Amino acid sequence: MTVVREFTLPDLGEGLTGAEIVRWLVQVGEVVAVDQPVVEVETAKAMVDVPCPYGGVVTARYGEEGAEVPVGAPLITVAVPEGSDDGAGPPDRPATAGEESGNVLVGYGTAAPAARRRRVQPSPRPPHGTTAVRNGAEPVPVISPLVRRLAREHGVDLRQLRGSGPEGLILRADVERAVAATAPAPATAAPTATAAPARAATAPTAATAPAPATAGRAAATGPEGERVPLRGVRGAVADKLARSRREIPDATCWVDADATELLATRAAMNAAGGPKVSLLALLARICTAALARFPELNARVDMDSRDIIRLPDVHLGFAAQTDRGLVVPVVRDAHKRSTEELSEEIARLTEAARTGTLAPAQLTGGTFTLNNYGVFGVDGSTPIINHPEAAMLGVGRIAAKPWVHQGELAVRQVVELSFTFDHRVCDGGTAGGFLRHVADCVERPMVLLRRL
Repeated sequence: MTVVREFTLPDLGEGLTGAEIVRWLVQVGEVVAVDQPVVEVETAKAMVDVPCPYGGVVTARYGEEGAEVPVGAPLITVAVPEGSDDGAGPPDRPATAGEESGNVLVGYGTAAPAARRRRVQPSPRPPHGTTAVRNGAEPVPVISPLVRRLAREHGVDLRQLRGSGPEGLILRADVERAVAATAPAPATAAPTATAAPARAATAPTAATAPAPATAGRAAATGPEGERVPLRGVRGAVADKLARSRREIPDATCWVDADATELLATRAAMNAAGGPKVSLLALLARICTAALARFPELNARVDMDSRDIIRLPDVHLGFAAQTDRGLVVPVVRDAHKRSTEELSEEIARLTEAARTGTLAPAQLTGGTFTLNNYGVFGVDGSTPIINHPEAAMLGVGRIAAKPWVHQGELAVRQVVELSFTFDHRVCDGGTAGGFLRHVADCVERPMVLLRRL
């Protein structure tokens, strides 16, 4: 005898209420082990592999790839042999942290590594009381989530592609070639909705319930122009920026600074051997020093209680542009780290952001944000505060410009610094003092050393 257990999308934390199914990792009829990842989902924060706390035969899947699934909605059902220790706990509740199956999310303290997946062959009989049916779809040889996203955005069926990578791995270039080979359909006076490429049924058994989520929408072109769904990371960014503009009475001040000595200092540090130091790490170190002098800017506002909450620790966010959109990884306890440690942590988080492997906890909890938009070749910008923080420092490109240096006109490396602050937490004097201190440290790095 077996017991059929339903596994629902777990609470992903950090205020997330749902996720988009990116890729199924198991098929109906497949045998899964406890804590084996069964589906890859994308939240507004990151890509996450979701492991199932039950071991047994997958009898149903809920939701197509691209569908939005709310927390608590069913993902799969698993036929667990009666008396099995897999997924200890009552049938209607998956195991939670501290029980035998470990935590729900991979990378958040799962007790043991997931076992290798095994497929049910047609000859053995399925457990009594269940029907082990495979849907006939083989796994698509894709590793990169960016490749899958590119294919979804352009309506490319990865199952129809032959990868040019090792062992048939589908690469980004393969998807781009498929997109280029597909001529756009001519516009008509009354365009009809374009159906997504057909997929094999996710749960062909009679007992399978309809998927509770609404299928994801791809970009579509109509008479008024192209419609791009505002969801995932892009949707989360839109919501946060709109909330910041609605709730925060912000103001911006800016100043030009001579960064010649800062660049020379970085070059000298890197020439001395040891870990290399990035320019962003130096700017991060300057920010933590400035926040130590102006702690009122490391704060947030609680309008319900009408309090300004000054925070004791600096968790420094930095803006990073990725193929999935703008994300802000957070360096925890930045005020306790040396410049070398800041450089190492920023590099680690940046790489994770580019590969889409940042955990939700690494994208939340910031108290101050550093935005280096100079990498885009622009001089200035007016930063939008990363709600619920109280301030953001923006850094433009460093470029050779005429500058009065020691009473004479000279060509120096000049940078424009922009500082946006919540006017509820301080007045212009404090904001100006903060920005002036940052500029002084940029122009004369010895100021930073004297004031540590």
